[in-house]
Amino acid sequence: METQDMMMTSMMTMDQEDNVGERDKGGEGVGGEEEGTQKENGRLMLADGVADRGPKSLTSGSGQQVSNGFTTSAPQSPREGPGTATSAAGTTSGPSVPLGGLRTLVVQQTSLERPRETWSKKMDFLLSVIGYAVDLGNVWRFPYICYQNGGGAFLLPYLLMAVFGGVPLFYMELALGQFHRSGCISIWKHICPIFKGIGFAICIIALYIAFYYNTIMAWALYYLLSSFQPTLPWTTCTNSWNTHNCNRYMSSDHNVSWSNSSTSPAEEFYTRHVLQVHRSPGLHQLGSVSWQLALCLLFIFIIVYFSIWKGVKTSGKVVWVTATFPYLVLVVLLIRGATLPGAWRGVVFYLKPDWEKLLSPGVWIDAAAQIFFSLGPGFGVLLAFASYNPFHNNCYKDALVTSSVNCLTSFLSGFVIFTVLGYMAEMRQQSVDAVAKDAGPSLLFIIYAEAIANMPAATFFAIIFFLMIIMLGLDSTFAGLEGVITAMLDEFPHVLAKRREWFVFGLVCVCYLGALSTLTYGGAFVVKLFEEYATGPAVITVVLLEVIAVSWFYGTKRFCNDIQLMLGFYPGCFWRTCWVAICPCFLLFIIISFLAFPPEVKLFHYKYPQWTTVLGYCIGVSSFICVPAYMFYHLLNAKGTFKQRLLKSITPEPSSENHRNFIVTNAI
Repeated sequence: METQDMMMTSMMTMDQEDNVGERDKGGEGVGGEEEGTQKENGRLMLADGVADRGPKSLTSGSGQQVSNGFTTSAPQSPREGPGTATSAAGTTSGPSVPLGGLRTLVVQQTSLERPRETWSKKMDFLLSVIGYAVDLGNVWRFPYICYQNGGGAFLLPYLLMAVFGGVPLFYMELALGQFHRSGCISIWKHICPIFKGIGFAICIIALYIAFYYNTIMAWALYYLLSSFQPTLPWTTCTNSWNTHNCNRYMSSDHNVSWSNSSTSPAEEFYTRHVLQVHRSPGLHQLGSVSWQLALCLLFIFIIVYFSIWKGVKTSGKVVWVTATFPYLVLVVLLIRGATLPGAWRGVVFYLKPDWEKLLSPGVWIDAAAQIFFSLGPGFGVLLAFASYNPFHNNCYKDALVTSSVNCLTSFLSGFVIFTVLGYMAEMRQQSVDAVAKDAGPSLLFIIYAEAIANMPAATFFAIIFFLMIIMLGLDSTFAGLEGVITAMLDEFPHVLAKRREWFVFGLVCVCYLGALSTLTYGGAFVVKLFEEYATGPAVITVVLLEVIAVSWFYGTKRFCNDIQLMLGFYPGCFWRTCWVAICPCFLLFIIISFLAFPPEVKLFHYKYPQWTTVLGYCIGVSSFICVPAYMFYHLLNAKGTFKQRLLKSITPEPSSENHRNFIVTNAI
């Protein structure tokens, strides 16, 4: 049971006014002596009464007293009765009424609970969220989808899906995490306990992502190390891995002809040297683990471990480099790309609108999926990051700023990619469409790598480009694993709270071992399988259930009251409508589209057989199955009749209020 130390105030009448100075000094002395133990014993803050110095203690138009900018006579939670402020120990005080020259003592209640870690600076939080949202998909997926779906015309459905779907979900998760200060598992007891399986499903999905996502960074690290050579190894056809089809074709090489069977040295370096996919016939025979990639991945995970092992205090400092460096590189590459011959061809190809494509449902499906996976709700990261914020942090403003930065970064990346694709088309004397035939990692490791190799100062641009790829991936990995760590530490605090470093070490080891299959000769096929099936449908379904649980079971009114308690204003009709109706329809639209039009999965010249589709769906279901499994478990272990069990399962528990309660008393 929580305990609290309430600091008593002595009565102060009007004729004691000459003793105010001495009492103020005494109060300051006490505060100074206890400065080192504020986290455990609370803080003492003095605010003058209305008759003394009004601005510090005001009365609102409704008669509620406002102290430090927030009403104190309002319920501390929408679950409490009107006009009371209930402490953690159950002590209740009525509304504070300012009296004449009396002084108001505002005491933050205390608890023996372990104080929750917080961000050192507001920018640590913002950069962490931006680093998480702006990932490799912004660089390779958005530009490709944009030109494929009508160029500039695609921006219309993209923005509509962002405004009515992506941003409301983004805002909702930040607000939930900040109010309840819990990870993606334990938060559900404060929202709708029967949906707690969503948190476990999110953690499993995060592990699946860690199994394949970090392998892409291992590839980038291999490229980075290979760049420290006078001649970049993917520029020549005289290496041991090259075939007789290797053809280094440039417009000045008039003695060389390019045919349909020709392959570039960059393509052969990627497929035959880095991945070595020619040694694997497919998923049924993956082959051996590449020791070079295994070492690269080990180095990546070492960086990850020492960045997150101490919590957001350390990772919040690392992101000052990993989240800002990619923007510097993007600007440098944009300026360099704009000066290349043929760059304008690429820009026109990127932005030229094809309005007729807006009539195709596939365009809207791609827009919805892109904005959803770009902003990244449903992965537990936003809940975890926001839970380390101060209670009254303006998460509404944060949601708008970070989501806007994310969308603008995607748009900027399109110029960086397509100026170079236009240059490649000019050099090969081909159309931009013929050059931009690949999406995904191939766009970076083949097309862009080849373009860089043919630029002046190729080594420099190769180094900064692959450093950028690594840092974009690191930010997302930090965030994804922090979501799992926060969830587990909040759910099992007595076991893991004092063993965070060991738990993180074990988690990183599990991720490394799980990624070994992606380091084999057929590892690229495994990466593609996980990318298509392990995360997409499962996480969208999880977020659909999340928004339904919050809006329909917890209640939009209660959720909006929570936001008002934090931020001082009530969300408008637009946000409430999005949470109740538009967002569920938005997510349901993506799920139905995926089921109705399943993607044709193929990589290089390998077309995935039918049994791999079944395997992919099994991987996806393996995470989502946690939701109905926990519902059954919760109902089975509850007491009472079925109706009583069901009612208890959808009734939220009160949140701990030690981080936000202020009890205001007046000396009499």
